[in-house]
Amino acid sequence: MCGLAGWVSFQRDLTTTSHTDIASAMTHTMECRGPDGHGLWVSPRAILGHRRLAIIDLKGGKQPMAPFAEHVLDEDDQPVIAYTGEVYNFRELREELQSLGHEFRTTCDTEVVLRSYLEWGVDFADRLNGVYAFAIWDPRTEELLLVRDRMGVKPLYYYPTADGVLFGSEPKAILAHPDVEAVVDAEGLREIFSIVKTPGHAVFQGMYEVLPATVLRFTREGRTEQAYWTLQARPHTDDLDTTIARVRELLEDIVERQLVADVTVGTLLSGGLDSSAITALAANAYRKQGIQDPIRAFSVDFKGHGERFEANVQWADPDTPFAVAVAAHTGVEHEIVTLDNEDILSDEVRSTVLRAQDLPVSTGDMEYSLLILCRKLKERMTVALSGEAADELFGGYTWFHDKEAVELESFPWHHPFEKAGGIGALKTIGLWDRLGLTEYVKERYTQAMDEVPRLEGETGLEERMRERTYLNLTRWEKFLLDRKDRMSMAASLEVRVPFTDHRLVEYVYNTPWEFKSFDGREKSLLRAAMRGVLPESVLNRKKNPYPATQDLGYELALRERVEKILVEGAPVLQIVSESEVRRLLDAPEGAYCVGGPWSARAVMERLIEFNTWVTEYRVRVEF
Repeated sequence: MCGLAGWVSFQRDLTTTSHTDIASAMTHTMECRGPDGHGLWVSPRAILGHRRLAIIDLKGGKQPMAPFAEHVLDEDDQPVIAYTGEVYNFRELREELQSLGHEFRTTCDTEVVLRSYLEWGVDFADRLNGVYAFAIWDPRTEELLLVRDRMGVKPLYYYPTADGVLFGSEPKAILAHPDVEAVVDAEGLREIFSIVKTPGHAVFQGMYEVLPATVLRFTREGRTEQAYWTLQARPHTDDLDTTIARVRELLEDIVERQLVADVTVGTLLSGGLDSSAITALAANAYRKQGIQDPIRAFSVDFKGHGERFEANVQWADPDTPFAVAVAAHTGVEHEIVTLDNEDILSDEVRSTVLRAQDLPVSTGDMEYSLLILCRKLKERMTVALSGEAADELFGGYTWFHDKEAVELESFPWHHPFEKAGGIGALKTIGLWDRLGLTEYVKERYTQAMDEVPRLEGETGLEERMRERTYLNLTRWEKFLLDRKDRMSMAASLEVRVPFTDHRLVEYVYNTPWEFKSFDGREKSLLRAAMRGVLPESVLNRKKNPYPATQDLGYELALRERVEKILVEGAPVLQIVSESEVRRLLDAPEGAYCVGGPWSARAVMERLIEFNTWVTEYRVRVEF
């Protein structure tokens, strides 16, 4: 997916060595996102930096890129782009631009995006289908454009300065600038511990995230913001059978488009409905295209997990048998990555995860196992397709089907957060009340509900489920997409997410809840669309989250790590006291065997991470 960084100053001369050295250091922080190449474009008012992960046109897609010159080393009057992501309709756009007289020097989508800007101006973003985040500097008008994809799959951050702006794919790029201090105030802490994922909020003081589907424009006169797409409520006129067929048709087209690459492509396969659907459709697309080699699918498991597994409120059964069944049914080449406690307790793995996320926001051991899985995939491929975002769109989570969660006047995922002990753990250590999280969550929930696109005349359960779906698509989904992006990019692996295609999102968002649950189960619509493609055992399987270890040994190791951070002067003691944390440790052994983002164990993980984060990032906590 690549990584970018940059600096615009309307008062300084950025061509001096000291300034280019700073921009180079900012760009270097993105090395894991782009190990295959790097570039720095320098002019008096703007510097664009880029790290490349080569996917399409491996030789010709060097960046930053201008439309005409083979190598852009100094300022001229041509717009320049630093681009990350993939535009899946770039071939159609390329043909259209060629018919309008454009001559291309590469076959990559980056040049298509830049020439689209030249041809159609700032409105070009609405023509793009894909996941992307990019910067365009136009010397003709001394204007910077920052653009992000519709669903916010690819990250992009910015930090306004007195005379311009700093920007980067991740916060670390901006924090590498000597004028930026890593400061986190009470509101930043609330964002970390509340699990609300406020759009645009970057936690660090003075830093922001570019909103999805937005073009930000920076000139000498200041900043303007323009949304080029919004999710809208529309009447759904198709009957159930037509709707099922349309979902299948859209998914087939989306997956086929997202298999386009000049490198090896595979899939992440959990054995659940979503990843199994993507894997099966990818295998079918390969056969349709006459590709002889089977697509490769990878799964993760924990040593002894099958024998040790106990069903609970989150997990009904272990994943591996279902992943194996899907692989056999679809004919893909399947590999299971088996982990043990030492793997996910590794100091190197944990340090990498924290560095990748820039924040102490881990949801237990899930990030660690995901990083290791992505590293394993990277040994065999550069691109993988994943099933993220189906649950939010089709209604897969328990909180779509639990009456209490549906009626809860708060974010629905806070219902399992309460049930599984996460909120209780935050209250036990005093953080919930000390940070005023009840009030903060209420404020953010009200803000989110005010945004919901509503259909005139829609009432009752249909109206409520539209609201629940919108909250999931715009908040919880972003939390998971961020996690997948950071862990995969830390392994220099591009992960594509077909369920975020805006055409599918628009269609399914406006499909009645009656259709989405027509057989009385979660994800009825997706299940029906995949009938005949997947084995019945997978079609009938209950939704499971991403796997987490239930090993008591892992819990005991976490307890030891919490003990070690409870020393005088420890950064974590800025927000909690030793006696409060010891209340967590007083729980009997086995109390934290079940992980997941809602668990008390995840709270323990975050306290450990917080302690390291403050030290390594030199965070000044204002609390």
